[in-house]
Amino acid sequence: MPSNIVCILVAFATVYAVRVLPLTLIRRPIQSRFIRSFLRYVPYVTLAVMTFPAIVEATAVPAAGVAALIIGIAVALWKGNLLLVSAVCCAVVFLVEMIF
Repeated sequence: MPSNIVCILVAFATVYAVRVLPLTLIRRPIQSRFIRSFLRYVPYVTLAVMTFPAIVEATAVPAAGVAALIIGIAVALWKGNLLLVSAVCCAVVFLVEMIF
């Protein structure tokens, strides 16, 4: 029981520090163009790091996930319609898993 409480307190302190330290340490606008451009891309990179492995590992055959990813990117660049991209990716996964 005490180890659970210690784990919860450590997790709380970590999350609290990550959220409060930037507010207390950075009071002026960031002047560095490099840091501003770096921070601008952090949400996109984080989303990509969480999404791409899940796409490949969510299918029964990893080749189906890779094929759906590649074709989904192509359809998104070609049409840009989210409903169409998701439908095409589902169809690709279904067809590739039927083949393998």
